[in-house]
Amino acid sequence: MELLWTALIGLLAGALAKLVMPGNDPGGCIVTMLIGIGGAFVATFLGQLAGLYQPGQAAGFVGAVVGAVILLAVYRMFVGRKKT
Repeated sequence: MELLWTALIGLLAGALAKLVMPGNDPGGCIVTMLIGIGGAFVATFLGQLAGLYQPGQAAGFVGAVVGAVILLAVYRMFVGRKKT
C-alpha cells in the first residue's frame, strides 16, 4: 500500500513540477509524470536516510515535488543535450 500511495503522490508531484518548470520537455507529459513518481521515491528514500521519515513512511507532497523538480532538471539537462 505504501508503494501505491507514493506513486499517487508522485503523479501529482510530476504535474506540479511541470507547472513550476514550464518548457518543452523532451519526453512529454507522460515522462514528466514518471519523473514525478521517481521524485517521490527519491524523496522517500532520502528522507528516511536523513531521519525525516520513519521506515515505511512515504515522503510528503512537498518533498515529492522537490524531488520531481530536481529529477526533471537533470532529465532536461541530459536528454536536451543529446538532441542538439
